[in-house]
Amino acid sequence: MRKIGYVRVSSVDQNPARQLKQLNEIGMDLIFQEKISGATKERPELQKMINNLEEGDTIFVTDLTRITRSTIHLFQLVEEIRQKKAGLKSLKDTWLDIESDNPYSEFLMTVIGGVNQLERDLIRMRQREGIDLAKKEGKYKGRVKKYHNNHAGMKHAVQLYEEGRKTVKQICEITNISQASLYRRLREIKEESKL
Repeated sequence: MRKIGYVRVSSVDQNPARQLKQLNEIGMDLIFQEKISGATKERPELQKMINNLEEGDTIFVTDLTRITRSTIHLFQLVEEIRQKKAGLKSLKDTWLDIESDNPYSEFLMTVIGGVNQLERDLIRMRQREGIDLAKKEGKYKGRVKKYHNNHAGMKHAVQLYEEGRKTVKQICEITNISQASLYRRLREIKEESKL
């Protein structure tokens, strides 16, 4: 019966120290941690932790948003943990108790999971509205192009392509430009020449 902690932050510049401190205060036998977006489906440390669960183990998180990305994912995760005859506890969400057949815990898990999903959906909706407004006002530039028109590597790749002595694969290896980016730039050049 081990106490296993799971810590996640969304990006490299976020600090997991607060989560680690809270979990270490109650004493963990093992802690898995990763820096990866909650929206990302592939979370290697989470999967490694689930795969290594033993009967009687309990997973601890500071709050459910650290371990789940949606209501559906929460239920899938809880089912996997139950199949391993292990438990899941959240320091913030103290109502969660999957170690017993508690109908209130099931109900609250559904409600809280739904509220968390609604919150994420509202954030995305507001972000989309903000981008649309910025586009209308001419303030939104979009993602900065990695390979702009004056990028030295891209210029060299186009030059090598126009010379016709090397394959696209060879050009990309020499210039460290992806094939998709090179083809995109070549299409742009073709379109510009039609104007």
